[in-house]
Amino acid sequence: MQTIRFDNFEFHSSQKILDIGCGQGRHCFGAYMQANLDVFGVDMGKEDVKKAKQNFAQFDEDSTKKSCNFLVGNAKKLPFADNTFDHVVCSEVLEHIIDFETALKEIKRVLKSNGTFALSVPKFFPEWICWKLSRDYQNEPGGHVRIFKYKKLKNSVKSLGFVFKKRHWAHALHSPYWWMQCLFWKTKEKSRLIKLYHSFLVWDMTKKPFLTKVLEILLQPLIGKSVVMYFENKES
Repeated sequence: MQTIRFDNFEFHSSQKILDIGCGQGRHCFGAYMQANLDVFGVDMGKEDVKKAKQNFAQFDEDSTKKSCNFLVGNAKKLPFADNTFDHVVCSEVLEHIIDFETALKEIKRVLKSNGTFALSVPKFFPEWICWKLSRDYQNEPGGHVRIFKYKKLKNSVKSLGFVFKKRHWAHALHSPYWWMQCLFWKTKEKSRLIKLYHSFLVWDMTKKPFLTKVLEILLQPLIGKSVVMYFENKES
């Protein structure tokens, strides 16, 4: 399940793409399968990076024209030289970082001129409901430290010299799942309702029926779990 849509990128052979906060590799694998790219995934979680490396076996095409690499690293101090990457992805990460502006400056530093930057964070309204339903959701270690307002975050990125290109929403059908998690936080592991809805989401992702595709499109502007923005890096 990808939040970033790679059809909004212009990929060319031998380019490099960085996924910051790659988790277990979902966007890295999507980019790797999309084109002949050198893909790099960075995450602070050692176990996630280890799992991503293991998961890559399912996607490895044993090609000399592309690669997929994972390493442990911090978004606020990326272990790469200036102007290294043609594209950068940062999906569902900035809401975890107190001084997120530092991470944005690092992205600016490692991204080449005219490179693409794709960013996603939780959409304000669905995230606000989560915070209202559960204090434990807010206070979970490593959890979300803020709720972003779309225009304010967009302007923060633009202030660094990025040009805004496009916006869309994602995962509307996932918002009720998180609301139920928050509502039944203390007993969520035992909740039959949450388990049933999770099974529905898995079915939707694997079968991709027409009805849920339509529902997703209709509901995204209202309760899309994520807002996704695309920028181009313009040097002053």
